[in-house]
Order: sequence, then structure tokens, then C-alpha cells
Amino acid sequence: MTTLEIQSLDTINETVKKFIELIGNRTVFAFNGKMGVGKTTFIKAICAAFGVQETVNSPTFSIVNEYETADGKIIYHFDCYRINTIREAIGLGIEEYLYSGNLCFIEWAENIAPLLPDSLVDVEIEEIENRKRKINIQ
Repeated sequence: MTTLEIQSLDTINETVKKFIELIGNRTVFAFNGKMGVGKTTFIKAICAAFGVQETVNSPTFSIVNEYETADGKIIYHFDCYRINTIREAIGLGIEEYLYSGNLCFIEWAENIAPLLPDSLVDVEIEEIENRKRKINIQ
């Protein structure tokens, strides 16, 4: 397990650079943490580091958003909070996204746990003192 810290929003980009260095060729990431802890904020910063020009929002209602990086690669950003059954997830074609080889950033991944690849990287975000965030990567 690797642990990173975000001291403040002013230093989030430094933490994102370290995160990107760590991920290597892994593609599917589950971002875990309490509601409001900063999962979407961290994903926005990662997308910005990859040169995404589109507005990065939580796909709460669309379930998945697609972004293009500066070098033409695709990032899929999922918010599975509203998925109630595995059948529903399969109907949305989630497996095609997860096994596409593209970066997949998933919030509320526990709602689709049986569909997640063995290569999944868990990213736990928690708030610590003075609004700092600790990021544990497994």
C-alpha cells in the first residue's frame, strides 16, 4: 500500500503527479471514501493532469462520463451510487468499459463489485486533520 497526502487544494496537483507516477499501466480504479470527501475533486485533478479540456463533473445521473486526454486517449468516469443491481450495470454495458483498456475511474464501485476486474486498484480517500486528505492506494 502507498499513502499520499493532499495538504490543501493548492497542493492537489503535486499529489496527482505522484499518483500518476504510481499507476503505471493499470487502468481500473475504485475511488472509495465518504460522501463529500473529495473523490470527484481528485478525479478532476487527475483528468486535468492528462490534459482533459472538457468540464469534469460527477456523473451522478448519467452514470458514466467520457473524457478525451490531450493525446487522444479516453478516460471513463463512473458514479455507481445510483446503480441498484448488477443486472442494471450489465445493461449499461459497464463490462465493456472496464475491459476496454482505457482509464476507468469509479466512484461507489462497491455497487458493481462482482463485475470489477482482478487488476482493480483501490484508492481510499479520507479526511484527516485540518481538511487534509490521506490517499491510500492498494
